[in-house]
Amino acid sequence: MGIQATVDAARREKRVLLTEVESKQVLEEAGINVIRARLARSMKEAASIAREVGFPVVLKVASPDIVHKSDIGGVKVGLGNASQVSKAYREIMAAVKEKEPKATVHGVSVQAMAKPGVETIIGMTKDAQFGPVIMFGLGGILVEILKDVSFRIVPLLRKDAREMIRDIKGYPVLEGYRGQPPSDVGALEDMILKVSDFVERNPVIKELDLNPVFAYKDGAVAVDARIVLEADAAG
Repeated sequence: MGIQATVDAARREKRVLLTEVESKQVLEEAGINVIRARLARSMKEAASIAREVGFPVVLKVASPDIVHKSDIGGVKVGLGNASQVSKAYREIMAAVKEKEPKATVHGVSVQAMAKPGVETIIGMTKDAQFGPVIMFGLGGILVEILKDVSFRIVPLLRKDAREMIRDIKGYPVLEGYRGQPPSDVGALEDMILKVSDFVERNPVIKELDLNPVFAYKDGAVAVDARIVLEADAAG
């Protein structure tokens, strides 16, 4: 399903927040490296998908109404077998019913658990004067605590991506520390440029967050993704 078909589906449902499954599908089609998420609409389907992608897996509630999934108990990680997946599915649904009873729930997303890396974030928001602006920083909870981020206006050139990575105070973390190997900064630059191109070609996108993006010695991958559409896109 391409970006236009995904937008059309959201418009029919009068929503602006794409689910993680939808967000990752359109990002992957744009050449952005993501951990693929598959939608399971039942406990049995979740266990079946988990077997196919390989354990350990991560389950997350798939809902266009829930932004902060972990805050309500909607995320379960490190699930090592089908029994644990089934238990996690039940727990997620119970948590959503208790804390977000009015939320529309599509099911759960199932994805392979990524190996740990240096957590970074790549995001996009729209400035009233300058239009789409790309953000980069250290990811996970660090972005909220340290607010160590840099910004550039779309469209970006290679030198812009290179500079914004090196602008953050936490850049030495990416160079390697305490015996850790340096991160693949080139892969991060590539991802930033692909995000810039993606949002430039799709003005219907209001906000985008890839958090965390795990940076490795070789490569980088977005573990979680969120896309918000312009309000008029949802009808």
